[in-house]
Amino acid sequence: MANGPLSGLKVLEFAGIGPGPFCGMLLSDLGADVVRIDRKGGGRGAATDITSRGRKSVALDLKSPAAVEACLKLMETADAVFEGFRPGVMERLGLGPDVALARNPKLVFGRMTGWGQTGPYAQAAGHDMNYIAISGALGAIGTAEKPIPPLNLVGDFGGGALYLAFGLLAGVIHARATGQGQVIDCAMSDGAASLMAMFYGFKAAGGWSNTRRTNLLDGGAHFYDTYQCKDGEWIAIGSIEPQFYALLLEKTGIDDPAFKAQMDRSQWPALREKLAGVIVTKTRDEWCEIMAGSDVCFGPVLSLDEAPRHAHNVARQTFVEVAGVIQPAPAPRFSATPGEIAGPPPAIGAHNREALGAWGFSTADIGALESAGAL
Repeated sequence: MANGPLSGLKVLEFAGIGPGPFCGMLLSDLGADVVRIDRKGGGRGAATDITSRGRKSVALDLKSPAAVEACLKLMETADAVFEGFRPGVMERLGLGPDVALARNPKLVFGRMTGWGQTGPYAQAAGHDMNYIAISGALGAIGTAEKPIPPLNLVGDFGGGALYLAFGLLAGVIHARATGQGQVIDCAMSDGAASLMAMFYGFKAAGGWSNTRRTNLLDGGAHFYDTYQCKDGEWIAIGSIEPQFYALLLEKTGIDDPAFKAQMDRSQWPALREKLAGVIVTKTRDEWCEIMAGSDVCFGPVLSLDEAPRHAHNVARQTFVEVAGVIQPAPAPRFSATPGEIAGPPPAIGAHNREALGAWGFSTADIGALESAGAL
């Protein structure tokens, strides 16, 4: 049995893409018993499908009444369930929250979508950058010339999976205290907007411009930006506070009095050009030797190949290898109940009998599902 902080938590996941699997990974990494309902005949299961790690997979044909009834039986003993279909799909399958909560009033029913369960866009297709576009986040990220999608970290994973995991756990705490389950409407557009709270505060206070690359944290400031080195590699400098900025000037050997105007925004472009001219005189490794571990607020910009080999990541075992695939270790870390990866990504239906049996299905129940072609 898992020994993470979520040990004993039973979660039913309906297989999806993007943020859903990542949410399931987070819960599993911290000890939850996550059973994933996969589409019968699907092809998932490669070791490189990292966000699917640590689950038990049950393959069901949800067009079969017997499979639908099996899902409802699983919901009866689950603490939480989550799905990532468009609004109305679960209802059409006969697995909507009204039916589920009637069977288990303590159930927390998580619904992950891009636009949410309501609103004029609710039934429209979309992807991460579409959802963060209406939150203000995408418009604030990029070059002066154009917004640039920040991978799918802000919508799918930050505004979606993390908020869904947070919402599910908050719902479980409430259900255990009151006996009352509920539905979690987790929209990536909502989560992305929530992540922008500090920047909306800056805007209200008059400290944020809608013009990209003119602000403190968007690469507008010469002391909070990335710089290319002599060898073509990059470093990241974030010397915001006066004492850290002074150390940056010391480490770079800059004594130009123009740099005393740290917070004069009109001087930032010229100072960035001057600082870039200094940084490009040394290689990334040379700057690491000069600055790494200091209060300059410095870091080398690493590739996906380099990051797992960085000394700090190695010391903290930030990355691990599972089934021959290098991947991030569970996070965050717990002193008394550390999380662990429960296993590699499962093949579709790999745990049909094992998972159903552990969740209360008899051998006869499982045999009946197999005979009906539902399993």
